Amino acid sequence: MITIGNKKIGPGHPTYVIGEIGINHNGSLETAKRIIDAAVVAGCDAVKFQKRTPDLCVPSHQREIMRETPWGLMSYIDYKHRIEFGEHEYTEIDRYCSERGIHWFASCWDIPSLEFIEQFEPVAHKIASASLTEDGLLERINATGRPVILSTGMSTMEEIRHAIGLFDPANLAVAHATSAYPCKPELLNLRMIPTLLDELDVPIGYSGHETGLQTTVAAVALGACFVERHITLDRAMWGSDHAASVEPGGLNRLVRDIRVIDRAMGDGIKKVYDEELPIKKKLRRSPNELVLLAE
Repeated sequence: MITIGNKKIGPGHPTYVIGEIGINHNGSLETAKRIIDAAVVAGCDAVKFQKRTPDLCVPSHQREIMRETPWGLMSYIDYKHRIEFGEHEYTEIDRYCSERGIHWFASCWDIPSLEFIEQFEPVAHKIASASLTEDGLLERINATGRPVILSTGMSTMEEIRHAIGLFDPANLAVAHATSAYPCKPELLNLRMIPTLLDELDVPIGYSGHETGLQTTVAAVALGACFVERHITLDRAMWGSDHAASVEPGGLNRLVRDIRVIDRAMGDGIKKVYDEELPIKKKLRRSPNELVLLAE
């Protein structure tokens, strides 16, 4: 079990639901706030952003590729700078999430981004699947002493075990993921959740990039103690992640169904409930009645 903010994450505790805003705000603070509102209404525990230093994270061969954007034709590096939030935006996000009573944190893709986000004392750090093999970044994140969620898409078990070895297990949770956007159901491999539960002595969750809701609910039933889904105001919005995101109405249904699964899981110990006793009295025959019937 780990603790994120005031929430305990692990078997026997309510599923920790993370709404991944990522870059679905398209560089608009107002859009980010509207998505935060949708997450609050649905009952999410947290929202998550992505923080990058474009000059470090964008490969040199991609920087000058021209791209059509809502702001006109621009190079890919200029587009990445255009949508990246800075200190003003994150200060307001920090204030707004506190006001709305929801956790927030970010996936930091490089060390300067990590140092930037650290000033806000986030409740946790998330490591994107793409960063799982970046030992220097992982070690710096571990050094913060904050809870860490590690996503495992596009990674082998050997790579996962190596990455886990860089962290204090008391502060680590691991998310099963498949890095395809949107992800076909046959690629989700949800049985990896019990596999990871058997192999790793840390809380296991699920980061999904599919288009439906059923498979995320199934992940909870299979033992995921936290889930993360990309969220958006409208899947038709411009941007790379919207198509694999959940709109507000779907998010409401998803969190509702997860909470039902939480209540239904129980403790695995067979018992006779008080609510069963009247039915038992009405329908079950006594041993004496069975003897008389047999004579």
